[in-house]
Amino acid sequence: MLVLNRKSGESIKIGDDIEIKVVSIEGGQVKLGIEAPRHIDIHRKEVYVSIEEENKEASTLSKNLLDLLKK
Repeated sequence: MLVLNRKSGESIKIGDDIEIKVVSIEGGQVKLGIEAPRHIDIHRKEVYVSIEEENKEASTLSKNLLDLLKK
């Protein structure tokens, strides 16, 4: 893991087309701004994990339905 220190208004680049900027720091919260191409999905981690779990469940249900149809 790369750990960087950034102040408000400073940013980091990921590749050529993703920039993460520290918009503000207030108390224990950091506000980040993310500039990336539209085709790149950006989610908070808890939302991403939820989407992954739902996709996994849906694929299992789909497989089970196909197995039932084969009988």
